[in-house]
Amino acid sequence: MFIVAGSLYVDPEDRDDYLAGCVEVVTVARATPGCVDFAISPDLVEPGRVNVYERWESEEELLAFRSSGPTEEQQVAIRGAEVHRYMISSVEAP
Repeated sequence: MFIVAGSLYVDPEDRDDYLAGCVEVVTVARATPGCVDFAISPDLVEPGRVNVYERWESEEELLAFRSSGPTEEQQVAIRGAEVHRYMISSVEAP
């Protein structure tokens, strides 16, 4: 299992538009084989921060989805990013 998580940074005044442009991405991702969860959301404290969380069953499925990539408009809006991929070897109840 793979988790992709972190933060993207956009201009605070553009964040709502950026998130609105992500609705289709989230919808498509969640319907993609191997996607367990996919969420993009505004941070509650930092006005220009967007939180990203993805969970995938395999690296192959993650990479197949990634090949489509963000739109050019989304890429231009991102001012910075701190996103990492984590390989999970086991899952337990909290």
